[in-house]
Order: sequence, then C-alpha cells, then structure tokens
Amino acid sequence: MNILELALMPLLVLCIISLPFIAVLSKKKSPKKAKNAIILNLCSFFAVMALSIICPIGGFVNAQAAETATSVVNSSAGLGYIAAALSVGLGSIGCGIAVASGASAAIGAVAEEPKSFAKSLIFVALGEGVALYGFIIAFMIIGKV
Repeated sequence: MNILELALMPLLVLCIISLPFIAVLSKKKSPKKAKNAIILNLCSFFAVMALSIICPIGGFVNAQAAETATSVVNSSAGLGYIAAALSVGLGSIGCGIAVASGASAAIGAVAEEPKSFAKSLIFVALGEGVALYGFIIAFMIIGKV
C-alpha cells in the first residue's frame, strides 16, 4: 500500500459518509431524511469493516504476515486497550447524564435560594467524579498492559 492509497482512502470514506449533508445544504432533502441517510451510511460502513475483519479473503497474505497476525490474535494487550477505552467512554457518558440532571436541578435551587449554592455544587462535582474514576481505571489497566 503506498502513501497515495493511505491518504485517499479516509478522504473517500469521509466524502461518502457526508453526502447527506450536501443534500441538505442544497435543499434537496429534509434534515430528518438526511439524518436517516447518515445513520444508514455509518451502519453500513461499520458493517463492511466488521465483515472485512471477520471474513478476510485468503491468498493475499504471505507467511510472515500470517505469523504476525497469529501472534497479535493471541496477545491479550488488545483486550486491555479495549477495556481502557470502554472505562473512559462509559464513565464519560455516565458523567454527562449525571451532570445534565444535577446541574439543571442545582441551577433551579440556586435561583430560588442563593444560599444553597455550595450544596448544589457538591452534587454536580459528584457527578463529574464518575468520569475521573473512569480515567483512573483506564490508567490502571494501561499500566498493567
């Protein structure tokens, strides 16, 4: 694979996925239809990527690459990196949900009674702590890998 192929492939994928945006900007599609088209494009892209990983076409791999692939498959480092990514991602999603509900309630409480600012700030900070715990767990996992 040469450098031209490596540069053009992501550009081609980005253009194909963003085609519904062009249709919305040119007023040929409604935003709801464009949203559905983007979801379809992303799902089909990830489905093709998953199928290309699961069912590789044989005969294109030489012996050295097959040996390297076997050693990589047997390695557990990849699962460690996936676990670290999941801990950060899910921790951040949980933090967003907690802060979304806690911050709006805190703003309402402070609007009614300004003396409750410190108490409401504590509840918002507790929600943000979930993301920090996710980062800490990710660093611990990466340290073991």
